[in-house]
Amino acid sequence: MKIAILHDSDAAGPPEDPVIGQLESALTAAGHEAQRLSYGDQIESLVKELLSSKPDLVFNLAESFAGRSALESNVAGLLNLLGLRYTGSSPAGLLLAGDKSLAKKIFAFHGLPSPKFSTMYRGAMDWSGDIAFPLIVKPPQEDASLGISGKSVVADLKELLDAVSALQAEYQSPVLVEEFIDGREFYVGVLGNASPEALPIIELDFTGFPADRPRIASWQAKWGDEGDARGEEYMGNDAVFPENLEEELAEKIQSTALQAFQALRLRDYARVDLRVAANGEPYVIEVNPNCYLEKESEFARAAGRAGITHEQLVLRIVELAQARYAR
Repeated sequence: MKIAILHDSDAAGPPEDPVIGQLESALTAAGHEAQRLSYGDQIESLVKELLSSKPDLVFNLAESFAGRSALESNVAGLLNLLGLRYTGSSPAGLLLAGDKSLAKKIFAFHGLPSPKFSTMYRGAMDWSGDIAFPLIVKPPQEDASLGISGKSVVADLKELLDAVSALQAEYQSPVLVEEFIDGREFYVGVLGNASPEALPIIELDFTGFPADRPRIASWQAKWGDEGDARGEEYMGNDAVFPENLEEELAEKIQSTALQAFQALRLRDYARVDLRVAANGEPYVIEVNPNCYLEKESEFARAAGRAGITHEQLVLRIVELAQARYAR
């Protein structure tokens, strides 16, 4: 089978993301014809390449278009318009999960616990719940922790207005304000469609985090300080398999993750981020469809813990996508 690995050449990170080569190796080893297909900000050239290559399946790694995360769903929409089969979630699923404020409204409808929130833009409120400090302020349509720093957690009205103003100036979009859950943070990978399964839980351990900063997965914590990949926040957290998690709580976390995956109508695979409050209640923070699949990513490590090698994981995603189109 001819499989095109579609990725954004303008995406943040190294010029050649290692996951592309890893996917190519896994697909080639299984007997598939793998082709790398990158795109920039020219829609015409992308359409031309897709039509000329005529892949049997597109392994969709698109996370943005022209550097804008909010346009991620449009790439899947283009694949739909061209009649191409592809891995991962549909435009609707990507849109629902990609807009954090919209996703939270869906969680509320389904009775899934998520922090109380409000959305603000230039003094207007699109939605406002009964929220209380401390709060966390973030852009609702960015991923990879863009726009999130230690200053995102605010304790009073002045700090809130300053944080909202700064984000609105930078992103020119509404700002999501939600109650800050000061608790343990967990990641749950979900794999499947008709009967999706939750992979083993990973915890973001903040044991070595700077004591004077809020324990959040900020941009600095994920990617390091600008010009210094060994910043305090980057070095102070670690993604681990928790050893002291009670079975009842683990089951509740995984069940909540599965419900969030299904509520947003996602497909094939995704990663759900949750926090557990002091009362033991898991809250959905966000859901990442088409999540990062590099061998050392949280998703791939969780699959490995479940006995699924990286090569098997790649082929499993291909099989899930093919099965959807076979119906």
